[in-house]
Amino acid sequence: MKRLKQISCFGVVLTLFFTSYSFAQTFKYYEAPDKIRIAYTDSGSGKVVVLLHGFINTGANWRKTALYKDLLKNGYRVIVPDLRGNGRSDKPHEDKFYANEIETSDVMGILTDLKVKAYEVVGYSRGAIVAAKLITKDKRVAKVVLGGMGQHFTNPNWDRRLMFAAAFNGKFHLYPEAQGAVKYAKSINADTVALGLLQKYQPVTSPEDLKKFSKPVLLIAGDEDKDNGDPAILQTYFKDAKLSIVRGNHNTTYNTEPFSTEIIKFLQAH
Repeated sequence: MKRLKQISCFGVVLTLFFTSYSFAQTFKYYEAPDKIRIAYTDSGSGKVVVLLHGFINTGANWRKTALYKDLLKNGYRVIVPDLRGNGRSDKPHEDKFYANEIETSDVMGILTDLKVKAYEVVGYSRGAIVAAKLITKDKRVAKVVLGGMGQHFTNPNWDRRLMFAAAFNGKFHLYPEAQGAVKYAKSINADTVALGLLQKYQPVTSPEDLKKFSKPVLLIAGDEDKDNGDPAILQTYFKDAKLSIVRGNHNTTYNTEPFSTEIIKFLQAH
């Protein structure tokens, strides 16, 4: 497997505090057909936007961003799940609970329970990977924003995914580049077994399937972020996707005002 000189992921370099606003949220729970409970928050009113978090993260990371606050200010209803294996959601340790692109089914199930007929989705880093698969499965998605993502997730043998899957499965000593991520996850009491399974069964969406999505697409990334490939290459996998590059690296971009401004502008323009 190709060794990577530098590995960073959404959440590895983050402050370890949450705002008092995050703690004040009222959590709801969706019970999936396999009995796994998925926690989420549902705030505001208006057009529905779903925010999908990245690896070693929870919905709380979204709720302290400028984007989350700006969406509420601009009259959106914002739904933020803790994807299974993360945060307040259940964290089973068996493979069967993570296979078959189950995270997309969880999101669809939440929206069905809430009787939502159409929604927009914003995913960042691994959340963008889940969002990319979601748009191939749920016709209710009206627009999608994929943040912090290049083309590499379309490769089922992506070396970075395989490395993280192995590292979080107890083989971190074989992958010096991934040791920082494992150490960080342990420091915040994240479930490393669940995280390993999430990497093992991470969705893969082919360029051919992405090309079938004909609704508005925004790709957005920091000018110092090529961690997951080149977003300009990913842009070619869609019929008509807009690409926006703002200041920042992979771990900082999602929390900036320019990131929020570009997304709000995109959602309001279509």
